[in-house]
Amino acid sequence: MVFNDRIFGILMIVLAVAYGWGATQFPEPFGGSEAVGPDTFPLLLAVVLGLSSLYMVVRPDPDNAWPWSRTGIELIVAVVVLILYAMLLQPLGFIISTALAVGTLCWRMGSRPLKAYITGAVSGVVVYLVFSYALDLALPLGILSFLEVG
Repeated sequence: MVFNDRIFGILMIVLAVAYGWGATQFPEPFGGSEAVGPDTFPLLLAVVLGLSSLYMVVRPDPDNAWPWSRTGIELIVAVVVLILYAMLLQPLGFIISTALAVGTLCWRMGSRPLKAYITGAVSGVVVYLVFSYALDLALPLGILSFLEVG
């Protein structure tokens, strides 16, 4: 069904545009704009998503069948988790929302819940530290803002 890939591709292009626009709404870093700022990584993701989705519209898989069984339900769960992740990123902060999202997705892929959420927590902390200290890019701490140094 070529029709399904095209619809999905168009929806993903809309998502890429919205995501890219959202990335441009980040406040300018203190001290002026930089070559690599908080919007760089999200804009790169938006471009990759947009180009991949455009390819899906132009050259759909002629032999695809959408999985409306357990796999289809898991895909819907993953989309819901990612939407909630985006909504909770500011209020809960990067570490907690990432821990919850990665943990839930790992659990849904078959990992035991405890191991899944430990993986999510470690992922959230490690990525936060890499972005904050190695790349010098600020990520929201949310309810963990009391941990902010200086």
